[in-house]
Amino acid sequence: MTKRINNTVKLLAVVAALGAASGAHAQAKGEWLGKIGFNRISPNVTSGDVTAPSKPGIKAEVGSDTKPIFSVGYMITDNVSTELMLGAPYKHTLYGAGSIEGTGKLATAEALPPTLFLQYRLFESTAAVRPYVGIGYSYAYFRKETGSAQLTAVLNAGGTPSTYSLDAKHAVSAVIGGTVKISDRYYADMNVVKTKLKTRAHFSTGQTLDIKLDPLAVSLAIGYRF
Repeated sequence: MTKRINNTVKLLAVVAALGAASGAHAQAKGEWLGKIGFNRISPNVTSGDVTAPSKPGIKAEVGSDTKPIFSVGYMITDNVSTELMLGAPYKHTLYGAGSIEGTGKLATAEALPPTLFLQYRLFESTAAVRPYVGIGYSYAYFRKETGSAQLTAVLNAGGTPSTYSLDAKHAVSAVIGGTVKISDRYYADMNVVKTKLKTRAHFSTGQTLDIKLDPLAVSLAIGYRF
């Protein structure tokens, strides 16, 4: 994951070095920005243990997912902007880890993490390339949490099927990215978002599991200014 971030930062640095070119206004005060593309979310999981009564060391791992993303932004000044990032629900798979590593899929869940950013964009509004950084507020909402037969075997062997739910949480996100002008109105956008996110799973057996997700998201999109 660190290598992925470093490679992205290097790419943005190269793009920035080439971005002193100027032309018609690319992103200027008072303009609205819209974009659509794809976003991949990869959780960086630190799992606690399922609480008693259970076997010791039962943990979870969470898989990645890629979905369409869209956003709308507004240029407050030539350099300061806001952006609301939205997208289709991400479907994540929970796998056994710790003392049950290798047991396979325990459950699935869908995540909806809308994020509102305040960003600072480098260079003049006429620049063909504009790197940016920002800080944001995310609200992670989970739905359609579905347990598998394996989850029941781990938590309630021989009993009724186990179910679970995940707490919705507020979180802080940071973004680094850049835009490249394609035409007078269109531009390409790439960014990396890191979010600090911790939630709790509640199982129908009465047990809980605290888990840090701390996802890294990488997106590529085409934008339009109006």
